[in-house]
Amino acid sequence: MWPLPALAGFLLGAYELFLHQRLVNEMGRISGPGIVEHLLPSEVLRTFLSRIYGSGQQNDDVVSGVLGGSGMHPKGDDLTISTRTRVRLELQGVDTKTYHLTTTQSHQFRHSVPVDRFVIFATSNALLRDTISAACRFPLFELYFMPDASLFLDSVDDIRDSTKITIDYLDHDDQRRSAEPSQIPPVEVRFDQWANYLTFFREAMAPLPKLSPLDHMSDLRILECDLSGIADDHVVRSILGLTVSSRSLQRTNDGFAYWQSPYPSYVDTISFDATELAVDHSPGHEFRIMPFTFRSGTEAAQWLRADQLGDLDVRSWMLPGHGVALLWREARR
Repeated sequence: MWPLPALAGFLLGAYELFLHQRLVNEMGRISGPGIVEHLLPSEVLRTFLSRIYGSGQQNDDVVSGVLGGSGMHPKGDDLTISTRTRVRLELQGVDTKTYHLTTTQSHQFRHSVPVDRFVIFATSNALLRDTISAACRFPLFELYFMPDASLFLDSVDDIRDSTKITIDYLDHDDQRRSAEPSQIPPVEVRFDQWANYLTFFREAMAPLPKLSPLDHMSDLRILECDLSGIADDHVVRSILGLTVSSRSLQRTNDGFAYWQSPYPSYVDTISFDATELAVDHSPGHEFRIMPFTFRSGTEAAQWLRADQLGDLDVRSWMLPGHGVALLWREARR
């Protein structure tokens, strides 16, 4: 009878050595994508991060940053992900102390975004600036930061009066349409409604405790634009593409301007125009581009004249927290 146990041992050893891993890999290849497609993106990513980083509530920031939303739909159609983004920053001096920063950003989204509102957050509070992106549950929004609190209210007025929005959208008959740039002043959201827009006004959000809107009346404003008001006699069901241009008042001696991605975006180029920053009797400036991204097409970091600033070829994904800064100083002879 000894050949039977020997044969069984040989077959078991051959299976473990040659077939087991191959079968596991093949089953994973065949069934893995099908299973993942029906799971919630947020749960898949949380499980993966827990195995790699360890468990913890802080992983939620990574989840929302990578996904661009809460990820509570199996196919990810509740996520805001831009597959083509272009950005332009223009600096125009007002006087020797202040300038206008005009930011124009254009997005084309991977899935149509089922929303008919666009929200603008403006703050002079650095803590709010670094938390709003994770706390906002609206799929389309922009965040503007004013380092100088004394210019905050004037800058908010600037944003309200200058914002122009262009949209590609689907109407309620699923017809694709486009709306030309429209300057419809965004409506300011009452402070007692802020909890509907930002999570940290409803509950604690690590590392922040629950905040009170009354404590931020001087450093936060929320503006909202009804996108159906831009579409000519149509109702907006979802957004395919979005271009937003806004102007804010900033202090020249801050020495920097920057743009950060509001949601995961594949950024093609970021361009700069600072030729009009200097006004009469103000010193000339020289500039340096400083991206904070996975990678970018930045050449040797050097100080340049305004007319030497070119487009920054990014050609890379940028997540919330990634961006680019334009630094300047008085020109050195």
